[in-house]
Amino acid sequence: MSVGAPRALASSGQKPIAEILHPLSAAEEQLSVTVTVEGDKEAGLTNGTPVETSSPASTSSLFNRLQLDDDLDADVRDPYVETAETRDLFVTVDDPKKHVSTMETYITYRVSTKTSRVEFDLPEYCVRRRYQDFDWLRIKLEDSQPTHLIPPLPEKFVMKGVVDRFSEEFVETRMKALDKFLKRVADHPVLSFNPHLNSFLTAKDLNKRQGLALLTKVGESVKHVAGGYKLRARPAEYCAMGEYLDTFNQKLGTIDRIAQRILKEQSEYLTELREYGTVYSSWMGSEDELRRPLEGVGGCVTTCCGALEDLGEGMSQDFLPVLREYVLYIESMKNVLRKRDQSQAEYEGRLEAAVLRKQEDRTPMPLEVEKCQDKVECFNADLKADWERWQSNKRQDFKQLLTGMADKNINHYEKCQAGWESLITLLQDKQTEDKTSETN
Repeated sequence: MSVGAPRALASSGQKPIAEILHPLSAAEEQLSVTVTVEGDKEAGLTNGTPVETSSPASTSSLFNRLQLDDDLDADVRDPYVETAETRDLFVTVDDPKKHVSTMETYITYRVSTKTSRVEFDLPEYCVRRRYQDFDWLRIKLEDSQPTHLIPPLPEKFVMKGVVDRFSEEFVETRMKALDKFLKRVADHPVLSFNPHLNSFLTAKDLNKRQGLALLTKVGESVKHVAGGYKLRARPAEYCAMGEYLDTFNQKLGTIDRIAQRILKEQSEYLTELREYGTVYSSWMGSEDELRRPLEGVGGCVTTCCGALEDLGEGMSQDFLPVLREYVLYIESMKNVLRKRDQSQAEYEGRLEAAVLRKQEDRTPMPLEVEKCQDKVECFNADLKADWERWQSNKRQDFKQLLTGMADKNINHYEKCQAGWESLITLLQDKQTEDKTSETN
């Protein structure tokens, strides 16, 4: 056996490296949409490329025809997407409440659980947890399941664009992120059976010192890998994963920066637009003949202000948090890759030392080398499975995110268009009235 070549590294059934090296390519391929036109013909709308179709009755009716074709390759059902029929653990985070004491002020969230698993004494539980309890759970999962990707938590103190951590917007955004974190853990085929998760979901008073002895042997061994071992070369498959994560992180960072600027400019424009509308409202008081047209313009501007405000809220509360979650996800995945590398480096170092000893005195291969090899193989298998699960979740999340973004933009422009069209109708009616008055 050659140094640095554990059995798992040559396992079959791997995804092509080229596919891993092109971030978002899978999502882009999945984002082909179809528009049903007259007859039974379909015109392809691939990656936003326009096609000629007959004009629909309204923009929303066009959008309703657009469908993200999840079944482009539906003949190969994604094995990492669980259906409601196969799940047996359901969790929900909701009902935030503010608690004020002499020492501190904090928010708790209701965590509701429904399950049919025998590991739980009851079919339903309801407990209250605060952010630091979720943080405790994630640390415990990371320590006891070091070979697995642990979903990220929202940042503890700072969320972009939010200053007051007790504001309704901040609490709502954090609650959604905590709910997503817990659902991802509960849907995981390994993490969902972790005893720390059981305690988190069921214990009325969560004792955070409890379970310190529950760290697995794998967790302890990985945690205390000696720093003297140096990885000779990361296998090509995992190099491709690292390059993908770097590129994906760069893309998300660019989108986030631009989105932040757009939000800022929209906020400034909204301020000007509101001031612009008040001018017409004050003007109509001194112009009886123009009262109705001026009132109509003021109403249109108010409608546009409301539509723009809704659009901005959608971006700040729905779009940006998903980007931030995946930036944190990337860091979690890189952390697992580093642990895998440490494990392989230890195996290579021990194997090399054992080979040298065997050449000198022909001693048998030490048992610790085999254990290190098993550890590497365990890391490889778990990392590959979680990588596929993460890619599947990413595709679903970004399809939903981009669909929602399109829907919100369509609604925004439809509201603005309806407002200005109503003004045209009003002006035409006024013109007809004036002509009738002149004739009489």
